[in-house]
Amino acid sequence: MAEDLTIIQSIDKQAQYTSLIPQIEALLYGETDLVANLANISAALKEQFKWFWVGFYMVKGDELVLAPFQGPVACTRIAKGKGVCGAAWEQGRILIVPDVDVFPGHIACSSLSRSEIVIPVYHHDQVVGVLDVDSEELGQFDPTDAQYLEQIVKLLQF
Repeated sequence: MAEDLTIIQSIDKQAQYTSLIPQIEALLYGETDLVANLANISAALKEQFKWFWVGFYMVKGDELVLAPFQGPVACTRIAKGKGVCGAAWEQGRILIVPDVDVFPGHIACSSLSRSEIVIPVYHHDQVVGVLDVDSEELGQFDPTDAQYLEQIVKLLQF
């Protein structure tokens, strides 16, 4: 596939995801390099939804380490259990935070981030990373985002 996306303009979030997921599948098809795939997923999501920050952190030892992303510079390392990303890793579950200012221990990589969703990335039964998405708007993320972003991270091959 050519490395182009067809971006649909719709207020229907589900329609945007159902258009984007097959395109992400095509981008990943036959590519075995994890970094390349993480980069393309980040870019595709950022391009479609225009979110403030989209990217991955991967588990290295007892920390999450910054991996491919789209957006302004970010925190490089996050301890397990710290911030939204570290909490999602520790708990092994999706976290949706409508207002990051009220999340205990939120790590403010940017004061412009207002809401966040973090999706654990699994390899077998172990969390090996997280997909982190930040928005400049409060309450940006909901169960629809959780459902489709989880589908997207499950496309990754290890």
